[in-house]
Amino acid sequence: MENAATMKNHSQMSPTLQSKRVIPKVATYLLFAVVALVILIPIWAIFVGTFHDGDLLVRYGLNLKLDLSTANFDNYVMLFTDSGSYFTWFFNSMFLTIIQVVGTLFISAFIAYGFAMYEFRFKTPLFVCVLLIMSVPFEMLMLPLYKQTVDMGLIDTYGAVVLPFLAHASTIFFFRQYLRGVPNEIIEAGRIDGVSEYGIFFRLILPIMKPSFAAMAILNGMNSWNNFLWPLLSLRSPSKFTLPIGLNTLLTPYGNNYDMLIVGSFFSVLPILILFLCFQKYFIEGMTAGAVKG
Repeated sequence: MENAATMKNHSQMSPTLQSKRVIPKVATYLLFAVVALVILIPIWAIFVGTFHDGDLLVRYGLNLKLDLSTANFDNYVMLFTDSGSYFTWFFNSMFLTIIQVVGTLFISAFIAYGFAMYEFRFKTPLFVCVLLIMSVPFEMLMLPLYKQTVDMGLIDTYGAVVLPFLAHASTIFFFRQYLRGVPNEIIEAGRIDGVSEYGIFFRLILPIMKPSFAAMAILNGMNSWNNFLWPLLSLRSPSKFTLPIGLNTLLTPYGNNYDMLIVGSFFSVLPILILFLCFQKYFIEGMTAGAVKG
């Protein structure tokens, strides 16, 4: 009888209440659809531009309509057969991004683990310093950081590009918030079993942090891959240029190579897009967990 009464109440639910539940969902879907269009339209415009000559791009600009009568694969043929230093820049960026991401995740996780799981003197002031660093624009740190790299003899080396950002403030903060949700009983159980402090971190904590690692790998990978200003200041040799710097050299006062620029720009989007598609499940899980834990 109770089940029948419950079903009857549900069936008699007022249309007004149902509409109140449906409207927020529809509004949310519309909002995300608009955001998706705003993001995808520029990518589609660049993709269409890769099938047209640079002269047409200069004359008419980017277009959302793919004109099959003028479309061709000349830009792609040039990219893979006569691209000059493009793939040198591409693999330089790939190498730096991998080193940057692996180093940043490991060092930032180690620091965040200390902040989240241990008690020591000046813990709070030191963590406040991390928060303050997050609030300081990079442009304010650029000049003293450049002077320091010059004094250390790191200019025109990959070390100058990678080393200043290995302990990344926002990554440390995210990992610390994530680790605050890990029960201390796990660490105590490891100590009782005779596991060393380093063993607890590597064997017990790191496997738990996989979702947060995926989230931060994507964000740090995007930052490193798209980094332009600091590598521009740090690197001198054209053979060491990263992809953003190399693409910028295609625009000169003596002529602009729009053919290579448009297809190279589109091709440079693919690694980050593939990275996100492969790890999007862990990215969403890690970002959500980091937002609610602690």
